[in-house]
Amino acid sequence: MGFVEIRGLDKRFGAEAAVREFSLSVRQGEFVTLLGPSGCGKTTTLRCIAGLENPDGGEIEIGGRTVASHPRSLFLPPEERNIGMVFQSYAVWPHMTVFDNVAYGLRVRRTGRAEVQRRTREVLERVGLAHLADRYATRLSGGQRQRVALARAIVYQPEVILFDEPLSNLDAKLREQLREELARLQREVGITSIYVTHDQAEALVMSDRIVVMDKGVIQQIGDPHTIYARPANAFVASFLGVANLLEGRLIARDGECCELEVKPGKDCAPLYLRAGALNGAQVGQRIILSIRPEDIRLHLQPPGSAGHVNVMEARIIDTVYLGNFLDCRLQVGDCELGVQIDHFERLAPNQRVYLEFQPQHGVCLSH
Repeated sequence: MGFVEIRGLDKRFGAEAAVREFSLSVRQGEFVTLLGPSGCGKTTTLRCIAGLENPDGGEIEIGGRTVASHPRSLFLPPEERNIGMVFQSYAVWPHMTVFDNVAYGLRVRRTGRAEVQRRTREVLERVGLAHLADRYATRLSGGQRQRVALARAIVYQPEVILFDEPLSNLDAKLREQLREELARLQREVGITSIYVTHDQAEALVMSDRIVVMDKGVIQQIGDPHTIYARPANAFVASFLGVANLLEGRLIARDGECCELEVKPGKDCAPLYLRAGALNGAQVGQRIILSIRPEDIRLHLQPPGSAGHVNVMEARIIDTVYLGNFLDCRLQVGDCELGVQIDHFERLAPNQRVYLEFQPQHGVCLSH
């Protein structure tokens, strides 16, 4: 039993299903991210947990207490759920000082004056804003305002914190800095956290587990390494990072490895490749082969046959220098593949090269 339990959550807006049969168990102290493109249902799910939307089906429990149950017509408002929320728009009151913004939640709960002072200063110290306690919010940077919003969410010690894309308004460098601080702070405080984002890097860096969503439906749940290295389907593979997807057919399997026939174009000779086996796949079944760009090795000359598998002849389309690696687009038959290499040979458009990947780096997905 998780600390936050969601069972069969449904939410519709008119005839449109925003969330369908969503079930998730979040352990106490865990950091779980809902990840997906705009309109996939992740924010709607978060709003149902918060009590800002009334579900059209299913149940939600927080800390063993039911806060929403469609079958029982039960719906507790946000103020009765003991949750904290951090929004994309900060929601910091400009007419208050930093201290008063953070202390507000304690004061409305009629916390004693001395306790308000102690807890507010303690949490401001924790988020690095103690020196700005008397400054008004209008004189803060975007990053400082987001720290105020976080401090205000944790000062009254809620059971769960919900984050709705809190870093999306910040510039890239500050976003990277704050996501590391936020992950560290969450670990220190140990509050159960559910985080919504469309940013794959945020999800990978911060999460204990990731829930990938598309069109209101969960596509995969797992830790960051599993989601990235062993995606459940083509959507997960292509949304989380970059993936080369090739259609093919399973022609044989040998334990954890399978033999694939891939036709890179209508008039192209088939490629015979080896990759990780797909659970339950049958010989003759159509599959999709996923290969990450960083897992493909580029050769300027044909590699010898000894010890080399999964070799494909390719043609350079173009290259882009990105500092720590060279991003290459290549043509294999009628298919376009991406490759990332950290050795900077001179590569020219239309140059013939050879690509190779190890079988364990190819992932077979159901078609």
